Amino acid sequence: MSTSPVLRIGALAPLSRPGWTEAGRHLLAGLELAVEEVNAAGGVTAGEGASTGEGAGTGEGAGGRPLELLVRDTAADPRRAEAAVDELAALGAVALAGEYHSVVARAAAARAEALGLPYLCSSAVIDTLTDAPAERVARLAPAQSHGWRVYADFLLAAGHTRLAVATEPSAYWAAGTRILREHLAPRGGTVTELDARALDPAALTDALAADGATALLLLTGFPDPAVELVRAVRRAAHRDPRLTGVLIGAPAGQPEFAEWAALLGDEAGGVPFLRYLPARPTPLGARVEAALRTRLGAQPSFVAFEGYDTITVLAEALRTHGPDPASLAAAWPTVTVEGTRGEIRFTRPSPSAPVWQWPDPPVQVTDRDPANPTRFRPLLTR
Repeated sequence: MSTSPVLRIGALAPLSRPGWTEAGRHLLAGLELAVEEVNAAGGVTAGEGASTGEGAGTGEGAGGRPLELLVRDTAADPRRAEAAVDELAALGAVALAGEYHSVVARAAAARAEALGLPYLCSSAVIDTLTDAPAERVARLAPAQSHGWRVYADFLLAAGHTRLAVATEPSAYWAAGTRILREHLAPRGGTVTELDARALDPAALTDALAADGATALLLLTGFPDPAVELVRAVRRAAHRDPRLTGVLIGAPAGQPEFAEWAALLGDEAGGVPFLRYLPARPTPLGARVEAALRTRLGAQPSFVAFEGYDTITVLAEALRTHGPDPASLAAAWPTVTVEGTRGEIRFTRPSPSAPVWQWPDPPVQVTDRDPANPTRFRPLLTR
């Protein structure tokens, strides 16, 4: 058990390229805001027993131990994340938090489990976050199979049964393609893969036109090649009637971030994506949104709320179970807290499920309004 006066939490986020740095910045903003609020309320009085409601997770000003966030930039590199986990464990971190990229979170989760370090993954969605069931790893974000099936249902309801995906080599993109294909096939849908590494945007647009798909999904990195693919398809549609009405979608959430609108301008709208926010904010969510907006100088993304909720959960787990790693990991099936997007608890759907999972995060399909790309339009919420 840690004897330090502070409770150190290791935080992983992509803060430099090739990582999605805007996602990393929003994730870190949520983590930092929650840590500041816990400390302003008196820190964490560890191991005090069950929650008593208002003020849970903090010492309520009565001699609690402050949280300290130890931030490490993963730069979307799994090996760098593994090294960071080793370093954070050596520095006495009582738990690990964060990360956005699925392939990086997988590496961090495996290393954390091997070291016995509890890890609450904030944003990565890939189903196989660990290859075998892990006792010390939990996740806030919905599993990819859940969110992407909601997205596939949205496409089907809109009449899109013939899809094309512009994809790059990645376990995450491959898993997404498989989920879409398996969900659409029983309903008469098809999915054609177009290699975004082998085909430049013009050639990929030609292949899309020849295929006859009514929707193209961007399972690619951002900003490259996603931004140029949007431009290529939109502009080719003016001269090729086969592309008229083709929907461009981005289930991984690239249009969530301001950089998307800044780079694409008037072409940024009308690209449906997944985000993990409720139809209407909770009172806590509204308060945190205002604070995050001030901190970021922009509308906070769902990733910022995931960061805030991560610390909320860890603070409560520390309060009820203490900082000993084995005891803290035992909190996953028992901890219940009010997060910014609803009540958070964790279950393991089956003994073979890889990690402890929040089963009820909100899932929303949204786009940017073509008439005003700075405004979001919720299209479906579950």
